[in-house]
Parts: sequence; structure tokens; C-alpha cells
Amino acid sequence: MYLAIVFLPALGALIAGLGGWLIGHRASEVITTAFLFVAAALSCYVFYDVAFLHHGGVVHIANWIHSGNFNVDWTLRVDTLTAVMLVVVTVVSSLVHLYSFGYMAEDPARWRFFSYLSLFTFAMLALVTSNNFLQMFFGWEGVGLASYLLIGFWYTKPEACAAAIKAFVVNRVGDFGFALGIFGVWYVFGTLNFSTVFAAAPHMAGKAFMFAGHSVDIMTTLCLLLFVGAMGKSAQFLLHVWLPDAMEGPTPVSALIHAATMVTAGVFLVCRCSPMFEQAPFALSVVTFIGATTAIFAATVGLFQNDIKRVIAYSTCSQLGYMFAAAGVSAYGNAIFHLFTHAFFKALLFLAAGSVIHAVHHEQDMRKMGGLAKRIPFTWMTMLIGNLALTGFGIPFLGLGTSGFYSKDGIINATFAATTPMASYAFWMTLLAAGLTSFYSWRQFLMTFHGRYRGLDHDHGGDGHTSDHSGHHAPRLEDIHESPLTMLIPLGVLAIGAAFAGGYFDYSFVGQGAQAFWQGAIAFVSGHGGTVSMPAWEEAAPFVLTVIGFAVAWFYYILHPERPAQMAAKRGMLYLFLYNKWYFDELYDFIFVRPTFWLARTLWKVGDGDIIDGIGPDGVAARVMDTTRGVVKMQSGYVYHYAFAMLIGVVGLVAWFMVGGVH
Repeated sequence: MYLAIVFLPALGALIAGLGGWLIGHRASEVITTAFLFVAAALSCYVFYDVAFLHHGGVVHIANWIHSGNFNVDWTLRVDTLTAVMLVVVTVVSSLVHLYSFGYMAEDPARWRFFSYLSLFTFAMLALVTSNNFLQMFFGWEGVGLASYLLIGFWYTKPEACAAAIKAFVVNRVGDFGFALGIFGVWYVFGTLNFSTVFAAAPHMAGKAFMFAGHSVDIMTTLCLLLFVGAMGKSAQFLLHVWLPDAMEGPTPVSALIHAATMVTAGVFLVCRCSPMFEQAPFALSVVTFIGATTAIFAATVGLFQNDIKRVIAYSTCSQLGYMFAAAGVSAYGNAIFHLFTHAFFKALLFLAAGSVIHAVHHEQDMRKMGGLAKRIPFTWMTMLIGNLALTGFGIPFLGLGTSGFYSKDGIINATFAATTPMASYAFWMTLLAAGLTSFYSWRQFLMTFHGRYRGLDHDHGGDGHTSDHSGHHAPRLEDIHESPLTMLIPLGVLAIGAAFAGGYFDYSFVGQGAQAFWQGAIAFVSGHGGTVSMPAWEEAAPFVLTVIGFAVAWFYYILHPERPAQMAAKRGMLYLFLYNKWYFDELYDFIFVRPTFWLARTLWKVGDGDIIDGIGPDGVAARVMDTTRGVVKMQSGYVYHYAFAMLIGVVGLVAWFMVGGVH
């Protein structure tokens, strides 16, 4: 059963990827999707079997690398943490596969797209079922490869190619730190097996080793190196720049990357290695700081974005920051709980956005939308549920709300209750981010579905349609219609999860039953099991900020819709700073990209062209070739030419003798 869950997506990827051109698009779609639904059904059973019946264990598949003292086998580690991730990955991926039936219906390379989706899913499943660091690294890099293929799937589109390269390069930075961390684990512990390393971690607390010529704390160094990998994969502050651009791929790809697979790998890594991080308090403080900073940074950038998918992308960055902030204060259960609920409502938001984009002929600029609620009511309803979950809508003190209410407010409570050095900073940043999240989420919702339709506001031709910069045409409002059933069914299923999954699983993930639920799969720290009472103002604060965010969005985009455009036209300093994403792209271009291009051009033109080629092929070698060509021309092949040359030589010799060459 465990093998089927992991390898059915791989089998589907092989069938569609190698034989898709032969069996056709429809067969490739059906086979890959059917395999994913089987894996999802099996994953749900495994979740129940492992989390509540306390089964599971380690399944040996094959010997892998045995060299001297280095022994690594391919095994599957199935515990509660794995079971949760199996459900998240397979359920969302299977729904994304089904959704893609409708969304990619007109794409001429659908078989290749479905192959990449299944490959992505297999790599993530290999990652979350790993029982050692090397096996995890295999899945880690597999996810990176698949993301490159999917983000750049429309390779004729320059923006998609640039985004794919950007994601690949930025993740290489994080992966370098992850690789160093794995090397360090082997150097210190002599093994890469999780159980052995975690058992030995407490004995390494406070000890030092030599690294790069310096004596450093063992556990702090290893955890920080591993966290660098998590920062890259989960798009945390400083290594976040690739994730918003990843939405250049097809919308189903965005839903899969942002909700269930790639970006959650970093959170999974920190929680899987929680026994190590518990021995490195400074590393946990760094995790807390980076997570809280990411939460507030991404929330501020999302305030003024106009691309419907880009707003959701920055929301992903922010929500991932919440998860790391929770892990940084040792609330690992809260981090995974938010990962679990976030998978439902973030996949829902992306797929609902895809339904909107499909309805308006691939337009993504919210300034050209509006008034769509009456034309696509089911999409409106599901995105409403997704927004309520994202903003954490719920009733304080009664404990009733959407999934995000339980998981996100739980993180805010955990940071408030924690006593670690960065906990207070994390509390205020996540609390403020909750208000900003409410504003930009409802801004997006109101701009898209309410007010008047703005698709034909710009210059238009005689047919009544207007072309945007991408060459797409804004349809008339009466021509907009709901998406096909294959796209709406996944929206309905995800909406149920976004609405009710938090309340249903709150007790198990972070409540009184958390310790029995996790069964040692993560480090369980006292005080994070739902037993800490909070002051009334702290429990009410997220709700109050959420209401304020909604009220501000309603004021600007319903009551006074002309004001945002007027404010944007002024191009104030704060507006430009946030709209341009704190100028990180420009800063990195100045610090890294331009110097790299200058160095490469210098090595090419001067080093290779002027020096190497100038002295070698274009210098000495060229002169030798010129001389050789002159000599070769004397070799005519005619005997009388050679006889004439001999005669000239004899005449010259005689003349030399006669002039006095011999005394």
C-alpha cells in the first residue's frame, strides 16, 4: 500500500511522458489522474491507520549505497507526520489533475503537462516518506526539477522561461546550504538515518567542532545550514524572490506548488528535524525571526499588486512565514496544522482564480475585472470561502470559524505564549500581518467580483473588445460564463476542506489529543498542546484586525472605487516601495546579476577572446598555419618544377663558390 502511494504517480508520469504521443492526450489525462485518485484514497486510509490506530513504521524497499562505513538504503518512514503530508500532497494533486482537464483542454501538449504534474507529485512523496537525509535530498531535488519544468511549461513565453530559471537558480542557493548540512550531519553522527541522528542529537548539545577553520556549536551550525535549504524551498525572506514569479506557469501548477508540494518542503524539513532544532536555541530564534519577517514583508507587498495570481502568491509567502514562526517557538504541531489547512484554502484560491481567468479569456489584471459574481456564482462562492479561511474568519471565545481561524490564530497564540527571545517579535508581526492579509484578500475579492465590470474601459475596436498587453481580448460581461464541471468539482471539494478541516482536526493536531496524535513524529514541547489560557484582548485582536482590514477594503473598493486609482497616480514613495516589492529584484540585479554578467563577459571577451585565443589559435598557431600554407604551395606535384628548383639550388651553390665561399 505504501509503495502504491509513492510509485503510482511515478508510473503515471512515465506512461504519459514516454508514451503520451502514442496513446494520446485523453488517455494520458485519465491514466495519471486515476493513479492520483487511487493514491489519495490510500493516503486517507493510511492517515487514519497511522494517526488513530497507531500503526505505521519503516518499510525497506531496496539497498541503495553501501560504501565502507557509508550505508544508505531506500526505505519509507511512515509516521503521523508522513501520513499528514501524504494526505495533503495526494488529495490536492489529484484535484489539480482533475481541474487541469478543463483548464488545459486547448493546450496541444497536455500529455506532457500531466506527466510533469505526476512527476512533481512523485518527487514530493519521495521527500515526505524519506527515512534518511540522502533520500530526502533526492526528493528535494526532484521537486526542484519538476518545478522548473512546470513553471516554464509554456516555454515560448519569455516571462515563463525567466521565472523557471529564477526559481531554479534561487533554489540552488538554498540547496547548497542544505547539502552542507547533510555533509555536516554525516561528519558529526556518522550516519544519515533520521532515527539514529535524532536519538544522538541531545548528546551533541553544547558541543563544538571545527568548521571552516572556526570552532562552532555543532547543533546550531547543522540546524542553520539545514534551515538555509528550507528558506530557499519555502521562499522565505531574502530567498523569496522566485515564488511570486512562479505563477507564470499554468494556474494548476501554481496551486500545486503554492499549496501542497514544493513550498511546504521547508516547513516539513524543520518539523521533521525538530529533535535537532530543540538542541539549538539560537537556530530556533533565527527560524522565528525569518518566519515572522516573511509574514509581514509578503503581506505588505501584497497590498497593491494587481495580478490576481500574484496577490495569492504573496499570500503564500506570508502564510509560510506563519508556519516557520510557529516552528521557531517550538509549536511544531501548530506549524503542520497550518500547513494542512493552508493546503485546502490556498489550492482553492488558486484554482478559483484560474476559473476567473478562464472565464475572462486569460486576463489576470484585476483592474479589468469587476462585477463577475452574477456571471460565475459558483466560483464567487468558493473564493469567498477561501478568503474567509485565509483571513482566519471566526468568532473568538466561541471557537467557531473557518480552517484558517483555528490554525492561524493558534500560531498567533503560540508566539504570544512562548518565552523565547524572538517570540514577542513574532507575535506582533504575525498579528499585524493578519490585518494586512484581510485587506489585500478582500481587496482582491471585491475588485474581481463586485462593483462594475471594467474589462471594456480601455480603447476598443469596432467589435466592442479590447486587447490587453498580452494580446488577449476582454470579453463582454454577457459572454462570461462559469467554468466546466471538471474545474468546479475540485473547487467544491477544496471549499469543504477550507471551511471545516480546521475545526474537525484542531483537537488532534494542537489540542488536548495532540501528544497522542503525533506519537513522537515531531518534538512535542509542553505548553503548545492547547492548554495555555490567553488574555481576552489577545484572543480578540486577530478578529478585530481582520474586521478593520475588510472595512478598509470595502471603503476603498465599493464605497469610493475612484480613490485607489487616484492614490496610485500620485506615485507616492510608500506606494512605489511596496508596489515594487521593496526593490529586492532591483537590489539583487545590482549586487548579483550585473556583476555576474560583467564577469562572464570579461572572461569571454578578454580572457578567452583576447588572451587565450589571441595568443593561441589567433596568435602562434595562426602564424604557424600561415607559414605552413606558404610552404605547402611549393608542393605542386610536377617533376619539372622540382628539377627547376634543384637547378636553381645548384646555380646558387656554384655562385657561392665563385664569389669566395671557399678559401
